[in-house]
Amino acid sequence: MSSNRAPKSGFAAEAQRKINSKYSEELAQESLEWIKAVTAEPINTSGDTDNFFEVLKDGVILCKLANALQPGSIKKVNESKMAFKCMENISAFLECAKNFGVPTQETFQSVDLWERQNLNSVVICLQSLGRKASNFNKPSIGPKEADKNVRNFSDEQLRAGQNVISLQYGSNKGATQSGINFGNTRHM
Repeated sequence: MSSNRAPKSGFAAEAQRKINSKYSEELAQESLEWIKAVTAEPINTSGDTDNFFEVLKDGVILCKLANALQPGSIKKVNESKMAFKCMENISAFLECAKNFGVPTQETFQSVDLWERQNLNSVVICLQSLGRKASNFNKPSIGPKEADKNVRNFSDEQLRAGQNVISLQYGSNKGATQSGINFGNTRHM
C-alpha cells in the first residue's frame, strides 16, 4: 500500500502534485452522496481526499453500487481487507462500469484508487456512471446525457447543399495590404 512506500521526490512528486490539484472535493462529495442514495449504505459523504479514499479503497461499496444499479452484476463481493481481494473488487466494479456504458477514457486503473495515485480519475468515473444511473431507474448526478439526434437527408437535399457558397469561410472583399509594414523600412 502507498503508506509503506517512500515519498515521491523530484519529477514524480511534481507529477503527483499536479494530479492531486485536479481533485474536486465538491464532485467527490456529490459522488459519495449519490452512492449513499443508490446503495442506502451509511457512508461518510465528506469529499476530502482522506475520507473519499477510506470509503472506497476496498472496493466493497463500489461493488454494492454496481449491484444496486443492476442486481447480480457482481456475484462475489470480497469483504476481506487483503490487498488482492480489494483489488479484485475494484476490478469487478470497473468491468461493470464499462458494461453500464462508462467510456474507457473515463474509467480508472485499480491502483489509482488502491494506491491513492489518482483519486480524481475515480471521481470522473463515478460522475460518468452517475450520469448513466437514470438508465437503471435510479437517481442520477451531473448533467443529463444528450439523446441521439439522427438526421436523414435525401440525395436531393445533399446535392442542393453542395451548391451553397457559405459565408462561414468569410470574404476577402476590401482586403488590401496597405498600411502593413514589419520592421524597419528600407531607405534608398
